Amino acid sequence: MPRALLIVNHDKPEAARTADAIRPLVARHASVEVIEAHEEALAQPAAFDIAVVVGGDGTLIAQARRLLDYGRPIVGVNAGRLGFLAEFDAADLEKHAALVFSANPPLRERMLLAVEVERADGGRESGTAINDAVITAGAPHRMIEMSLRVDDDDTGVDIIGDGVIIATPTGSTAYSASAGGPIVHPDVGGVTITPICAQSLAFRPGVVRSSDTIALVMRRVNEGTCVVLDGQRHIALGRGDTVRMREHGRKALFLANPSNRYWDALRAKMKWAAPPSYRS
Repeated sequence: MPRALLIVNHDKPEAARTADAIRPLVARHASVEVIEAHEEALAQPAAFDIAVVVGGDGTLIAQARRLLDYGRPIVGVNAGRLGFLAEFDAADLEKHAALVFSANPPLRERMLLAVEVERADGGRESGTAINDAVITAGAPHRMIEMSLRVDDDDTGVDIIGDGVIIATPTGSTAYSASAGGPIVHPDVGGVTITPICAQSLAFRPGVVRSSDTIALVMRRVNEGTCVVLDGQRHIALGRGDTVRMREHGRKALFLANPSNRYWDALRAKMKWAAPPSYRS
């Protein structure tokens, strides 16, 4: 039998109830070890074949970063509000359990961003993002200025505004979409650059190759200016710091729900292209 980690945040009642409901199902197909979502390290980090993560998309993203180096697939069971990335619910997991816990389950590979901050004094700090890396103005919320260069572009452009969102295809339906960025299918090898309230009528979002290196040099910042990874980790930024982003060498592995289709989920959960509500 495969070895499964059942990862759940018991501080969230809906996640705890869902985990209790699916645990007997998982136990019929795999040996199960239950761990808390907020634990920093695994007691036996290599002793599992699949991870079943119960929670919303935020929980799934956090656990995907946590388990990235182990190269094991993750099953996302939604117990949150949206569940766009967490494809399964309890009923779908029961329906497809034999396939999910088989030797060759259907997998989706999702690209990640490797983010490195080079300090003006030479220090370095790094992180990983599955959805997006957002440079945000922060308190006291004055506009910030930065220079943007993509790969071999020696000249670059200046960004003056509230910040910029660098999003993977997975994250293109998150903050970037709310800021007017394009929706990018997860299988497309591209990275989206979406300005946040740029002081320019001509600065439109763009998509660059995932192999490109994106560099942003901070010219003017606030005390609270930082780069935010997936809305969960904050790295403070100062004047003269450089933020570099490129495709990560690893990919996150998620179990695909055979009942799901990307565009169906986009229409059902994000209301993509929904028409106006006319009176009869």
